[in-house]
Amino acid sequence: MVSELLLFQVATFSALIGMTLGWRGVMTKYSGFYDLPTAWSQIFWGIIVGMFYATWCDSELFIPYLEFVNNGDGAQIPHPLTLLILALLLSVAVHMLLRRDRVRKGGSHPTSGWALGLAIGGMTAMVLIFRYIFIADGVISAKMILTVAALAILTPRCEAMITAHQGFMMLNGRKWGAVLRSTAWRIALLTTIYYSIFDPFGWIFIGSMMMIMDPKIEDWIWASIPKPARRRLRRIWASNEREKRSKHALGEEE
Repeated sequence: MVSELLLFQVATFSALIGMTLGWRGVMTKYSGFYDLPTAWSQIFWGIIVGMFYATWCDSELFIPYLEFVNNGDGAQIPHPLTLLILALLLSVAVHMLLRRDRVRKGGSHPTSGWALGLAIGGMTAMVLIFRYIFIADGVISAKMILTVAALAILTPRCEAMITAHQGFMMLNGRKWGAVLRSTAWRIALLTTIYYSIFDPFGWIFIGSMMMIMDPKIEDWIWASIPKPARRRLRRIWASNEREKRSKHALGEEE
């Protein structure tokens, strides 16, 4: 039996890698042009909310689902109402965190939502990785490595996409519509993740959906950047592009 402390460390390390990749892939591109302190505070709240959410999902959904998969007809399938309630509670909690004065004054709903979602998704991934390695008794295999990597990378990013989109809809005045839509997306995400843990082909579907939605992330993040900052950022990008072209031209002349 593998030490639970070691499993916890592996799960935590893997989830942190996924959160870091999610942050570097989006937030670093606009660094200095959005409300970074508020985004960091959302990570703190996301860890707290995500800890409760991940624990409840583990005990109320994943463990019953695990017993159903292992025992077949002899076990009780998780109740769909429980899934709905947990997803709805998380969406309402996200709504309350993104309507704080600090977020509303700066209009930083999407960027704050991305940071918040990364933390929530990171906690969800950490608990799922711990539980998955625990039931596998620490036996290393290609499937285990693939599943742990997929959980660590995809779960935080997918949750961040859902939360950032919820923030984007709130920024455009569609507050409770954002809650309902994000609830539906969270139900779909959690269901697909549970399925993919036992059938790795499910990760292909999650990755495909993420790639389809990925181009829209920049539009959501861009909406939370103040207009003066947008102009400065465009000038910086244009200047960098001119420098690249000039260096390329000099290289061809040499």
